[in-house]
Amino acid sequence: MKNITLSMDEKVLRAGREYARRHNISFNVLVRRLVEQAVLSTKDSWLDDTFSLMDTLHASTENVMWTREELYRV
Repeated sequence: MKNITLSMDEKVLRAGREYARRHNISFNVLVRRLVEQAVLSTKDSWLDDTFSLMDTLHASTENVMWTREELYRV
């Protein structure tokens, strides 16, 4: 993997680092993912991204039952 140097506004950098911290990733990983999404995205990649995000949430729906009305609630 190659190392690169970027110039960025300090306000944007602070906000990016805070976003990464809240999502338990490094700023480096955040930037890498954003660039990958921008240049390597395919029409089906959104589905993989969605499932990856769901996997990181560690949420469980075990023993949860929804009614039809709840499922269609907007």
